[in-house]
Amino acid sequence: MFGIADYGAFVAAIVIFLAIPGPGNLALITSTGKGGVRGGLAATLGIIAGDQVLLWLAVAGVAALLAAYPAAFHAVQWLGAGYLAWMGWRMLAAKPGDAPVLNIRPRHYFRQAALITLLNPKAIVFYMAFFPLFVDPARHQGALTFAAMAATIAALTFLYGLAAVLLTHFLAARLRARPWITRALNRVAGVCLIGFGVRLALSK
Repeated sequence: MFGIADYGAFVAAIVIFLAIPGPGNLALITSTGKGGVRGGLAATLGIIAGDQVLLWLAVAGVAALLAAYPAAFHAVQWLGAGYLAWMGWRMLAAKPGDAPVLNIRPRHYFRQAALITLLNPKAIVFYMAFFPLFVDPARHQGALTFAAMAATIAALTFLYGLAAVLLTHFLAARLRARPWITRALNRVAGVCLIGFGVRLALSK
């Protein structure tokens, strides 16, 4: 299909990667908890937008450039780590009545999720290594093959995000009567964001 080898396995791999806990999933959950379905969907679109930029940069060979200039790679890596850690600290330091760490206006959720996605340079290298696994050399159709892959990733990300947003919204509606649980979840989310930032900073 469009030069993609074993399209079913490609779809299955993307779904598995989407389900792995990480900053993207945390952005979806947090955005939905703060801004409802609109906020969650805006974050989903932000993740898709950031992801599309990264995968097309990978196709264009940016991964090879980052490998050739490690200083550039590490600079972006530390920028991403610092951003995640800063968001996590704001969540931990927030007190009842403080303004939410994430603005409730959906356009801010989009920007927040896109930044979290873009500030992960390892994703470019991942795509550079991942795509060849599912490209059929005998049927490869150039940009059309990669466009089909990109469209598939975007569609699966949207469906996954929609499911995650609706589930989170359903649960959040039942937790509003228990503010202490919400505060505890915010603290957990803050610790997770700091952890993701540290992991990104220390990764080779």
